[in-house]
Amino acid sequence: MTELSRRKLITGTLATAALAMGSTPASAFAAPRLVRRRLELTSGFSMGDVSTRDAVLWARSSGRGRLRAQLQAIDEFGQVIRGRGQFNRTLRGAWATEQSDFTAKISAQHLPAGTRFAVRIGFEDEFGTWGQTSTGHFTTAASSTGRRNHDAVRAQSFVWSGDTAGQGWGINEEIGGMRAYAAMHATKPDFFIHSGDTIYADGPIAAEVVEPDGQIWRNLVTEEVSKVAETLAEFRGRHRYNMLDENVRAMYAQVPVIAQWDDHETHNNWYPGQIIQDERYTVHDVDILAARGRRAWQEYQPIADPRAMRRGTGFEAARIYRKISRGPALDLFALDMRSAKGENTAGLETQETPIFGEEQLRWLVDSLASSTATWKVVLNDLPLGVIVPDGKAQESIANADHGAPLGRELELARLLKAIKDRGVKNVVFLTADVHYCAAHHYSPERAAFKGFNEFWEFVAGPVNAGSFGPNAMDGTFGPKVDFSLAGTTNQSPRDGKGQFFGHVDLDEQDRFTVSLRNGLGEVVYRRTLDPQR
Repeated sequence: MTELSRRKLITGTLATAALAMGSTPASAFAAPRLVRRRLELTSGFSMGDVSTRDAVLWARSSGRGRLRAQLQAIDEFGQVIRGRGQFNRTLRGAWATEQSDFTAKISAQHLPAGTRFAVRIGFEDEFGTWGQTSTGHFTTAASSTGRRNHDAVRAQSFVWSGDTAGQGWGINEEIGGMRAYAAMHATKPDFFIHSGDTIYADGPIAAEVVEPDGQIWRNLVTEEVSKVAETLAEFRGRHRYNMLDENVRAMYAQVPVIAQWDDHETHNNWYPGQIIQDERYTVHDVDILAARGRRAWQEYQPIADPRAMRRGTGFEAARIYRKISRGPALDLFALDMRSAKGENTAGLETQETPIFGEEQLRWLVDSLASSTATWKVVLNDLPLGVIVPDGKAQESIANADHGAPLGRELELARLLKAIKDRGVKNVVFLTADVHYCAAHHYSPERAAFKGFNEFWEFVAGPVNAGSFGPNAMDGTFGPKVDFSLAGTTNQSPRDGKGQFFGHVDLDEQDRFTVSLRNGLGEVVYRRTLDPQR
């Protein structure tokens, strides 16, 4: 059975109505009668890294074609804006070919800020004929420039989580698929941060899993997810699998994504240079696996294409840490805590070992210091003070020693000290990874290392994976667990109570309200942070 026979493609209700009223005639989207096979969208579409002026649009075609999108400015009721404020543009992106697994992107730049757009997207063939199209919408962040009432455009909200299709818990259509995505979508966020483990390349998905209470969990299964991913085709198939879920596709057509990667896009707890000892694999050099995994991840996530990806290695000059500006109240700093990661060591490290890498650390310090946004939100795909063992070694930044910083903690200490020394205010860290939700307050008053200002870190996840935790904390930076909640060990997503996501509401007065919610959307914790001026 093909992917398309299992799924109806997304048709966003708001954007459909808006585009139907647009100036582009319906014939522009219709294939001529002589064309027997139109290009189809095999995985819906997604949008990403939407800032004040830019966005990335992504889709996958059923064959060779060129990605094409129509953007129209719409009002709050979904009606196309006429006259002043009118915006109607057709954009063409890259050609989808076998080399990119028929994925393609459009970098939409120089868009008007603070504008809601209806999107119609599809592929055109070599004759310029549109194939199947899909619709959705997104909103660029507001800019303070040119606005009479700045406060009225500052408010926004977003969600974050991580860990999709992990521990063998995949798409179970009997319970409605990946329902936590629907719960996030229901909050009507402006964007979604996927904080890593976007796939589980090292976790095969079986057709049936017996749960502890005897219930049978039934997964949708494809060939590529039935074994660990080693080939480029298998890594690509993992990403296609997640897009089979209707909840994911519906959300991604209306909620832009900020995607990060972590370990399971390649292999559990991996670090560069590692030779993995895993009998399921024929390829044991993790650098080979990581290059394939990174290429597939960048092909399938709505982030800008690095030039290196066209050369096919997945790593050369490809920087995936980045800043996304969301207007005068919010800047986001998406980190890559995997590519420069040092070896997972046991015991007390005698020298500084990398977790950010020197280049990324300098970039982050300088970017935070130069930001004029009220809130600077650091998206760390690994938690800061949570102890995460890797056998006898440590996967985490924290090394399970409560004294002065050692090993990876030394880079974190330099970051926190620089934030204090350069007078950066209102820094919040958001993460996932550990499969439970928590709120951590870090203070020098409780810490072995004193050279930093107090701050908050909030943890959420998984969105569709087994639940674990809570983990112990390392005392080096003085964390206090204000709240934590976990499901039972490797609990399935069936009842939603062991799945978690975070929600942030940023109001007109720049109050930063964080709520942690389970997979049903129920609030389990809430805290409001007032900005320092």
